[in-house]
Amino acid sequence: MCLKSLLFLLLCFNTAALTAAGADAALDNAIKGDHRDPEFVERDRYRHPKETLKFLGLKQDMTVVEIWPARGWYTEILAPVMRDHGILYEAGFAMTADRTPGWRKDMHKAFMEKLEQRPDVYDHVVVTELSVPERTTIAPPGTADMVLTFRNVHNWMKGEYAPAMFDVFYRTLKPGGILGVVEHRASPGSSLQKMIESGYVSEEHVKKLALDAGFQFEAASEINANPQDRKDHPAGVWTLPPTLRYCREMEEGPKREACFVKYTTIGESDRMTLRFRKPED
Repeated sequence: MCLKSLLFLLLCFNTAALTAAGADAALDNAIKGDHRDPEFVERDRYRHPKETLKFLGLKQDMTVVEIWPARGWYTEILAPVMRDHGILYEAGFAMTADRTPGWRKDMHKAFMEKLEQRPDVYDHVVVTELSVPERTTIAPPGTADMVLTFRNVHNWMKGEYAPAMFDVFYRTLKPGGILGVVEHRASPGSSLQKMIESGYVSEEHVKKLALDAGFQFEAASEINANPQDRKDHPAGVWTLPPTLRYCREMEEGPKREACFVKYTTIGESDRMTLRFRKPED
């Protein structure tokens, strides 16, 4: 075998190790890392981060954009996985947008402080802002391998800018790039108003938003399904953990405690996990 052929085989082997077994090990290490918030770790049993990211096709050498990371639940996992070989953009709330509410600005400030406290984990994270129509360049257009959004679509529907957000994702991804969506799942046929009020969105609506933006639907997974969630709660999806809004608004006493038991027993919401792809040129 000639030297060029041997070097080519070694390169292919190393690339395969990086994208397959290497990604597995990197995910395991990130999920077990001492940088993670203990409260976030408690959510692993509901959110299945390793299985979700593997289904969506995450590899260590990708350019990935996470949309509206909030307090950084998934950032804790993505940042160390991508740190050595990839690029991770965190497209957070826009601090300069007049209509960004104060609580979002406070959350973004806390997120930035979180990154600053552990430079050994987050020093390569690139933070950008996303607000339609003010701030829509979340990464250089046409450069991202993957855009990820977790439990955000219902917020954009309420604000009446969901289609524009999907257009931003399409513009950001390179041809062949992946859009991964995890969202609270409404029953089929739910009305638009009911979805906005409850926080649950139907799969058909998410697919329509993506297809209208130009994406191709590729696959769905039941990784984050929860058959115990009947989706008929008094405060919508926010009745369930981790928010538990309905119970928290009750007066102290046995009724409040029973409420917490009831909804924590159900667990977090029933969720769709969808993978879309931007068509190749």
